Amino acid sequence: MLPSIVLFTGLLNLVSGAAVNNIRPLVIWHGLGDTYSSPGMVRFENEVKEMHPGIFVHSIFIDEDPKADQRAGFYGNVDDQIAQVAQQLVEIPELSRGFDAIGFSQGGQFLRGYVERNNNPPVHNLITFGSQHMGISDLPACNPFDLLCQVARRAANRGVYSEWAQEHIVQAQYFRDPQQLLVYISTGSFLPDINNEVLLPSSRNSSYADNLASLNKLVLVLFSQDETVVPKESAWFASEKSVEDTSVESYTPGLEQTPMLSAPHTRDIIPMRLQPLYKEDWIGLRKLDESGGIDFAACPGQHMQLDGCWEDLVTKWVGGSLKN
Repeated sequence: MLPSIVLFTGLLNLVSGAAVNNIRPLVIWHGLGDTYSSPGMVRFENEVKEMHPGIFVHSIFIDEDPKADQRAGFYGNVDDQIAQVAQQLVEIPELSRGFDAIGFSQGGQFLRGYVERNNNPPVHNLITFGSQHMGISDLPACNPFDLLCQVARRAANRGVYSEWAQEHIVQAQYFRDPQQLLVYISTGSFLPDINNEVLLPSSRNSSYADNLASLNKLVLVLFSQDETVVPKESAWFASEKSVEDTSVESYTPGLEQTPMLSAPHTRDIIPMRLQPLYKEDWIGLRKLDESGGIDFAACPGQHMQLDGCWEDLVTKWVGGSLKN
Protein backbone atom coordinates (compact mmCIF):
# COMPACT_ATOMS: atom_id res chain seq x y z
CA MET A 1 0.00 0.00 0.00
CA LEU A 2 2.83 2.38 0.90
CA PRO A 3 4.38 2.38 -2.61
CA SER A 4 0.95 3.26 -4.04
CA ILE A 5 0.57 6.18 -1.64
CA VAL A 6 4.08 7.42 -2.49
CA LEU A 7 3.32 7.13 -6.22
CA PHE A 8 0.01 8.97 -5.82
CA THR A 9 1.69 11.76 -3.81
CA GLY A 10 4.41 12.06 -6.43
CA LEU A 11 1.88 12.33 -9.24
CA LEU A 12 -0.09 14.92 -7.27
CA ASN A 13 3.03 17.03 -6.76
CA LEU A 14 3.90 16.68 -10.44
CA VAL A 15 0.45 17.86 -11.54
CA SER A 16 0.50 20.71 -9.02
CA GLY A 17 3.97 21.79 -10.16
CA ALA A 18 2.91 21.71 -13.79
CA ALA A 19 -0.12 23.89 -12.99
CA VAL A 20 2.08 26.42 -11.18
CA ASN A 21 4.59 26.48 -14.03
CA ASN A 22 1.81 27.28 -16.47
CA ILE A 23 0.86 30.48 -14.66
CA ARG A 24 1.91 33.43 -16.79
CA PRO A 25 4.65 35.38 -14.96
CA LEU A 26 4.44 39.08 -14.12
CA VAL A 27 7.01 41.82 -14.70
CA ILE A 28 6.74 45.17 -12.91
CA TRP A 29 8.48 48.48 -13.65
CA HIS A 30 8.33 51.01 -10.81
CA GLY A 31 7.72 54.72 -11.12
CA LEU A 32 9.68 57.92 -10.55
CA GLY A 33 11.28 58.24 -7.12
CA ASP A 34 10.72 54.57 -6.28
CA THR A 35 13.04 51.57 -6.45
CA TYR A 36 12.58 47.98 -7.53
CA SER A 37 12.96 46.76 -3.94
CA SER A 38 11.19 49.46 -1.94
CA PRO A 39 8.79 48.36 0.82
CA GLY A 40 5.84 49.41 -1.34
CA MET A 41 7.00 47.37 -4.32
CA VAL A 42 7.75 44.33 -2.17
CA ARG A 43 4.33 44.60 -0.55
CA PHE A 44 2.65 44.82 -3.97
CA GLU A 45 4.55 41.75 -5.19
CA ASN A 46 3.53 39.77 -2.11
CA GLU A 47 -0.12 40.72 -2.52
CA VAL A 48 -0.03 39.63 -6.16
CA LYS A 49 1.50 36.31 -5.09
CA GLU A 50 -1.29 35.83 -2.56
CA MET A 51 -3.84 36.63 -5.27
CA HIS A 52 -2.21 34.25 -7.79
CA PRO A 53 -0.46 31.46 -5.84
CA GLY A 54 2.62 30.14 -7.60
CA ILE A 55 3.10 33.16 -9.88
CA PHE A 56 6.65 34.28 -10.68
CA VAL A 57 7.13 38.05 -10.29
CA HIS A 58 10.12 40.06 -11.46
CA SER A 59 10.67 43.71 -10.52
CA ILE A 60 12.75 45.53 -13.14
CA PHE A 61 15.87 47.33 -11.97
CA ILE A 62 18.41 49.56 -13.70
CA ASP A 63 20.85 49.04 -10.85
CA GLU A 64 20.78 46.42 -8.09
CA ASP A 65 21.79 49.11 -5.60
CA PRO A 66 18.42 50.64 -4.56
CA LYS A 67 19.84 54.17 -4.28
CA ALA A 68 21.35 53.97 -7.76
CA ASP A 69 18.13 52.45 -9.10
CA GLN A 70 16.15 55.35 -7.67
CA ARG A 71 18.59 57.84 -9.19
CA ALA A 72 18.21 56.15 -12.59
CA GLY A 73 14.55 57.20 -12.56
CA PHE A 74 15.72 60.82 -12.73
CA TYR A 75 19.03 60.66 -14.56
CA GLY A 76 19.97 58.54 -17.54
CA ASN A 77 19.20 57.78 -21.15
CA VAL A 78 15.81 56.04 -21.44
CA ASP A 79 16.71 54.33 -24.72
CA ASP A 80 19.78 52.79 -23.08
CA GLN A 81 17.73 51.77 -20.04
CA ILE A 82 15.13 49.97 -22.16
CA ALA A 83 17.88 48.15 -24.05
CA GLN A 84 19.38 47.11 -20.70
CA VAL A 85 16.00 45.89 -19.46
CA ALA A 86 15.42 43.91 -22.65
CA GLN A 87 18.67 42.06 -22.00
CA GLN A 88 17.73 41.59 -18.34
CA LEU A 89 14.39 40.00 -19.23
CA VAL A 90 15.71 37.68 -21.92
CA GLU A 91 18.14 36.19 -19.40
CA ILE A 92 15.40 35.14 -16.95
CA PRO A 93 14.32 31.55 -17.78
CA GLU A 94 10.92 31.91 -16.09
CA LEU A 95 9.96 34.62 -18.60
CA SER A 96 10.94 32.74 -21.74
CA ARG A 97 7.35 31.89 -22.73
CA GLY A 98 6.08 35.42 -22.19
CA PHE A 99 4.61 37.42 -19.34
CA ASP A 100 2.09 40.02 -18.24
CA ALA A 101 3.44 43.44 -17.30
CA ILE A 102 2.49 46.31 -15.02
CA GLY A 103 4.02 49.76 -15.32
CA PHE A 104 3.62 52.33 -12.58
CA SER A 105 3.69 55.94 -13.79
CA GLN A 106 6.70 56.39 -16.12
CA GLY A 107 7.36 52.66 -15.90
CA GLY A 108 4.25 52.22 -18.06
CA GLN A 109 5.55 54.05 -21.11
CA PHE A 110 8.94 52.43 -20.62
CA LEU A 111 7.30 48.99 -20.79
CA ARG A 112 5.40 50.09 -23.89
CA GLY A 113 8.78 51.05 -25.34
CA TYR A 114 10.00 47.53 -24.59
CA VAL A 115 6.97 46.03 -26.32
CA GLU A 116 7.40 48.14 -29.44
CA ARG A 117 11.17 47.81 -29.74
CA ASN A 118 11.87 44.32 -28.42
CA ASN A 119 9.00 42.18 -27.12
CA ASN A 120 11.19 39.12 -26.79
CA PRO A 121 10.08 37.47 -24.58
CA PRO A 122 6.62 38.78 -25.47
CA VAL A 123 4.17 40.69 -23.29
CA HIS A 124 0.64 39.29 -23.17
CA ASN A 125 -1.31 41.85 -21.13
CA LEU A 126 0.09 45.30 -20.28
CA ILE A 127 -1.43 47.42 -17.50
CA THR A 128 -0.20 50.99 -17.07
CA PHE A 129 -1.14 53.09 -14.04
CA GLY A 130 -1.06 56.87 -14.52
CA SER A 131 1.52 56.65 -17.29
CA GLN A 132 2.52 59.47 -19.61
CA HIS A 133 1.90 57.90 -23.02
CA MET A 134 1.46 61.28 -24.68
CA GLY A 135 4.07 62.92 -22.51
CA ILE A 136 3.83 65.73 -19.99
CA SER A 137 3.60 69.48 -20.55
CA ASP A 138 4.81 70.33 -17.06
CA LEU A 139 7.44 68.69 -14.90
CA PRO A 140 6.30 66.77 -11.81
CA ALA A 141 6.36 68.75 -8.57
CA CYS A 142 8.93 67.65 -6.00
CA ASN A 143 8.65 66.92 -2.32
CA PRO A 144 10.32 69.84 -0.48
CA PHE A 145 12.87 67.44 1.00
CA ASP A 146 13.57 65.48 -2.21
CA LEU A 147 16.88 67.01 -3.32
CA LEU A 148 17.36 64.47 -6.13
CA CYS A 149 14.03 65.45 -7.70
CA GLN A 150 14.58 69.19 -7.23
CA VAL A 151 18.00 69.16 -8.91
CA ALA A 152 16.62 67.19 -11.89
CA ARG A 153 13.63 69.52 -12.19
CA ARG A 154 15.79 72.65 -12.19
CA ALA A 155 18.14 71.16 -14.77
CA ALA A 156 15.27 70.25 -17.09
CA ASN A 157 13.59 73.63 -16.66
CA ARG A 158 16.73 75.39 -17.82
CA GLY A 159 16.52 73.75 -21.21
CA VAL A 160 14.26 70.72 -21.54
CA TYR A 161 15.04 70.27 -25.25
CA SER A 162 18.77 70.90 -24.97
CA GLU A 163 21.02 68.08 -26.12
CA TRP A 164 22.28 67.54 -22.57
CA ALA A 165 18.80 67.31 -21.04
CA GLN A 166 17.59 64.94 -23.76
CA GLU A 167 20.53 62.65 -23.05
CA HIS A 168 20.60 62.80 -19.27
CA ILE A 169 17.28 63.91 -17.71
CA VAL A 170 14.69 61.13 -17.85
CA GLN A 171 11.59 63.38 -17.64
CA ALA A 172 12.92 65.62 -20.42
CA GLN A 173 12.78 62.61 -22.74
CA TYR A 174 8.99 62.45 -22.50
CA PHE A 175 8.31 66.18 -22.16
CA ARG A 176 5.85 67.10 -24.92
CA ASP A 177 5.37 70.87 -25.04
CA PRO A 178 2.25 71.75 -27.09
CA GLN A 179 3.83 75.16 -27.74
CA GLN A 180 6.96 73.57 -29.25
CA LEU A 181 5.72 70.41 -30.90
CA LEU A 182 8.11 70.56 -33.85
CA VAL A 183 11.07 71.02 -31.50
CA TYR A 184 9.86 68.05 -29.46
CA ILE A 185 9.60 65.86 -32.57
CA SER A 186 12.97 66.97 -33.91
CA THR A 187 14.77 65.70 -30.79
CA GLY A 188 14.03 62.14 -31.91
CA SER A 189 14.37 61.05 -28.29
CA PHE A 190 12.44 58.42 -26.39
CA LEU A 191 8.79 59.54 -26.57
CA PRO A 192 8.60 60.92 -30.12
CA ASP A 193 10.37 57.75 -31.24
CA ILE A 194 8.03 55.21 -29.59
CA ASN A 195 5.03 57.30 -30.69
CA ASN A 196 6.38 57.34 -34.25
CA GLU A 197 6.03 61.13 -34.23
CA VAL A 198 8.55 61.99 -36.92
CA LEU A 199 9.19 64.80 -39.39
CA LEU A 200 9.44 62.39 -42.33
CA PRO A 201 6.54 59.87 -42.51
CA SER A 202 8.77 57.46 -44.43
CA SER A 203 11.00 57.14 -41.37
CA ARG A 204 8.30 55.62 -39.15
CA ASN A 205 9.17 52.21 -37.75
CA SER A 206 6.41 49.81 -38.83
CA SER A 207 7.61 47.11 -36.42
CA TYR A 208 6.44 49.29 -33.53
CA ALA A 209 2.86 49.01 -34.77
CA ASP A 210 3.14 45.27 -35.33
CA ASN A 211 4.49 44.68 -31.84
CA LEU A 212 2.00 46.85 -29.96
CA ALA A 213 -0.93 45.38 -31.88
CA SER A 214 0.24 41.90 -30.84
CA LEU A 215 -0.79 42.56 -27.22
CA ASN A 216 -3.77 40.61 -25.98
CA LYS A 217 -4.87 43.53 -23.80
CA LEU A 218 -3.66 47.05 -23.04
CA VAL A 219 -5.24 48.44 -19.88
CA LEU A 220 -4.86 52.21 -19.50
CA VAL A 221 -5.49 53.48 -15.97
CA LEU A 222 -6.02 57.19 -15.26
CA PHE A 223 -6.10 58.85 -11.82
CA SER A 224 -9.07 61.19 -11.88
CA GLN A 225 -7.61 63.64 -9.34
CA ASP A 226 -4.06 63.44 -10.69
CA GLU A 227 -2.16 66.72 -10.26
CA THR A 228 1.29 65.22 -10.83
CA VAL A 229 0.86 64.23 -14.48
CA VAL A 230 -0.02 67.21 -16.68
CA PRO A 231 -2.22 66.55 -18.50
CA LYS A 232 -3.52 63.57 -16.55
CA GLU A 233 -5.33 62.34 -19.68
CA SER A 234 -1.92 61.36 -21.07
CA ALA A 235 -2.59 58.08 -19.23
CA TRP A 236 -5.32 57.48 -21.85
CA PHE A 237 -3.19 58.58 -24.83
CA ALA A 238 -4.72 62.06 -24.78
CA SER A 239 -2.75 65.29 -25.07
CA GLU A 240 -3.07 69.04 -25.04
CA LYS A 241 -3.86 70.52 -28.42
CA SER A 242 -0.77 71.92 -30.09
CA VAL A 243 -0.84 75.54 -31.20
CA GLU A 244 1.25 74.43 -34.18
CA ASP A 245 -1.28 71.88 -35.44
CA THR A 246 -4.61 73.33 -36.52
CA SER A 247 -5.51 70.10 -38.32
CA VAL A 248 -6.17 68.24 -35.06
CA GLU A 249 -9.73 68.47 -33.83
CA SER A 250 -10.35 69.17 -30.17
CA TYR A 251 -12.92 67.22 -28.24
CA THR A 252 -16.60 67.83 -28.92
CA PRO A 253 -19.47 66.18 -27.03
CA GLY A 254 -21.02 63.13 -28.61
CA LEU A 255 -17.83 61.54 -29.90
CA GLU A 256 -17.10 57.97 -28.90
CA GLN A 257 -14.41 58.66 -26.30
CA THR A 258 -14.67 61.31 -23.60
CA PRO A 259 -11.28 62.78 -22.73
CA MET A 260 -11.64 63.02 -18.96
CA LEU A 261 -13.73 62.10 -15.93
CA SER A 262 -13.45 65.27 -13.86
CA ALA A 263 -14.70 68.81 -14.36
CA PRO A 264 -13.60 70.67 -17.52
CA HIS A 265 -10.40 72.67 -17.37
CA THR A 266 -8.83 75.37 -19.51
CA ARG A 267 -6.75 73.07 -21.70
CA ASP A 268 -8.05 71.69 -24.99
CA ILE A 269 -7.57 67.93 -24.69
CA ILE A 270 -7.31 65.73 -27.76
CA PRO A 271 -8.56 62.22 -26.82
CA MET A 272 -6.87 59.09 -28.10
CA ARG A 273 -9.21 58.37 -31.00
CA LEU A 274 -8.67 61.86 -32.43
CA GLN A 275 -4.89 61.70 -32.23
CA PRO A 276 -3.07 61.52 -35.60
CA LEU A 277 -1.03 58.60 -34.28
CA TYR A 278 -4.32 56.75 -33.71
CA LYS A 279 -6.20 57.80 -36.84
CA GLU A 280 -3.26 56.91 -39.09
CA ASP A 281 -2.25 54.02 -36.81
CA TRP A 282 1.41 54.90 -36.47
CA ILE A 283 1.97 52.53 -33.53
CA GLY A 284 -0.75 49.88 -33.90
CA LEU A 285 -3.00 51.53 -31.33
CA ARG A 286 -6.02 51.71 -33.63
CA LYS A 287 -5.66 48.10 -34.74
CA LEU A 288 -5.43 46.99 -31.12
CA ASP A 289 -8.43 49.10 -30.15
CA GLU A 290 -10.62 47.91 -33.03
CA SER A 291 -9.90 44.30 -32.06
CA GLY A 292 -11.16 44.99 -28.53
CA GLY A 293 -7.65 45.03 -27.10
CA ILE A 294 -7.80 48.31 -25.13
CA ASP A 295 -9.57 48.90 -21.82
CA PHE A 296 -9.86 52.29 -20.12
CA ALA A 297 -10.02 52.40 -16.34
CA ALA A 298 -9.91 55.14 -13.71
CA CYS A 299 -8.83 55.32 -10.09
CA PRO A 300 -10.59 58.00 -8.04
CA GLY A 301 -7.61 59.53 -6.23
CA GLN A 302 -4.38 61.41 -6.78
CA HIS A 303 -1.43 60.08 -8.75
CA MET A 304 -0.53 56.51 -7.75
CA GLN A 305 -3.18 56.28 -5.01
CA LEU A 306 -3.85 52.61 -5.69
CA ASP A 307 -5.78 51.52 -2.61
CA GLY A 308 -8.92 49.66 -3.65
CA CYS A 309 -8.26 50.34 -7.33
CA TRP A 310 -5.73 47.83 -8.62
CA GLU A 311 -7.08 44.56 -7.21
CA ASP A 312 -9.85 43.87 -9.74
CA LEU A 313 -7.59 44.74 -12.68
CA VAL A 314 -4.76 42.50 -11.50
CA THR A 315 -7.19 39.69 -10.71
CA LYS A 316 -8.59 39.86 -14.22
CA TRP A 317 -5.53 40.53 -16.38
CA VAL A 318 -2.64 38.91 -14.47
CA GLY A 319 -1.94 35.29 -13.64
CA GLY A 320 -3.61 33.60 -16.57
CA SER A 321 -2.45 30.34 -18.09
CA LEU A 322 0.51 30.27 -20.44
CA LYS A 323 -1.51 27.84 -22.56
CA ASN A 324 -3.95 30.64 -23.50
